[in-house]
Amino acid sequence: MSLNSTPSGDRVHIGIFGRRNAGKSSLVNALTGQQLAIVSEVAGTTTDPVSKAMELLPLGPVVMIDTAGLDDEGELGELRIKKTYQALNRTDIALLAVSAEEGMSDFDRRLLERIKAKGLSYIVVYTKTDLADAPEPAEHEAAVSALTGEGISALKERIAALAKQEKPQFPIIADKVQPGDVVVLVIPIDAAAPKGRLILPQQQTIRELLECGCTTVCCRETELVGTLASLAKKPRLVITDSQAFKRVAADTPQDIALTSFSILFSRHKGDLETQVKGAAALDSLRDGDSILISEGCTHHRQCGDIGTVKLPALLKKNTSKNFRLSFTSGTEFPEDISGYSLVIHCGGCMLGEREMKYRIKTACDAGVPITNYGVALAQMNGILGRSLEIFPETAALLKGGEKNG
Repeated sequence: MSLNSTPSGDRVHIGIFGRRNAGKSSLVNALTGQQLAIVSEVAGTTTDPVSKAMELLPLGPVVMIDTAGLDDEGELGELRIKKTYQALNRTDIALLAVSAEEGMSDFDRRLLERIKAKGLSYIVVYTKTDLADAPEPAEHEAAVSALTGEGISALKERIAALAKQEKPQFPIIADKVQPGDVVVLVIPIDAAAPKGRLILPQQQTIRELLECGCTTVCCRETELVGTLASLAKKPRLVITDSQAFKRVAADTPQDIALTSFSILFSRHKGDLETQVKGAAALDSLRDGDSILISEGCTHHRQCGDIGTVKLPALLKKNTSKNFRLSFTSGTEFPEDISGYSLVIHCGGCMLGEREMKYRIKTACDAGVPITNYGVALAQMNGILGRSLEIFPETAALLKGGEKNG
């Protein structure tokens, strides 16, 4: 995979925050060497967070997020500020732009405390040093001029050093396989499958397995029995698309481990233990309960869409109850989810780890169970325990609480 094709969810997200006319957009342009952001003397030129996937040397693939001034005014200003604060949730490294002409204000200090409270890596960047002298930079500080380029290279190096700390806690599957293992991947090809390509979790899992020295064998669920019979070596693992879980579980011998792409990504980018515990709520839902089904990406809904069609149908079949369903996608995720009885989220392959974990924490803070597509489907098909066998510590959390299938 080239740097230019690196998925947004796997790029370091660098957010630039600060007051209006603190030099945020000029800083974006200077860091990237491109005119990505509109620069104007008029306060409030940037109205909404603008994200741009690009290469930032010496770091590599990143997403730059230019935001509106957090001292914006009026009714529209309040909406812009809300959007800017939401951008903090998908930021890995925050740059707080402070004009050297004006210095650090009480507003900047409050914003910095908010950044620290999020646990973000950060740098306070004094801008416009061609117009005024900045204070001697302390730890977590830098001084630059977007006009002359002074300090820009050094700032890039500082950002790259911070980015090395922003690594996922867990790989997708690398720690559960050995070189020479055979892994079978079950990939349904139906109306909801993208034409001419594999979806991102499938691509990334295959790539990681190849890097581990494993032999990967791909087939549809309709060919799984024949595929397994044709193999001279017993597979270490079968990984399936969650929507084919029930059939694949029936066709996979009990002595072969089984899981799904979605469950792997729950551990890789989210919190598998929390989402396994959240699945227990599926057995205690009542008529009229509100359920949020959320996806991290935006795509054209197909007739067999898993989030809006297959999951609701299986919920109805398994519970015989009627629910109030809400759907969100992309960067939209409610700040207040206290009115929901359950959140079912996708694997988050298009989201960064920080944003996925923010969404899980939002649910936990509200006391709302949250689970994952693959975990929920395994639970409703009575195979959650089996699908967690490769994660014995997490499987132990079930303690007999899953449905028998």
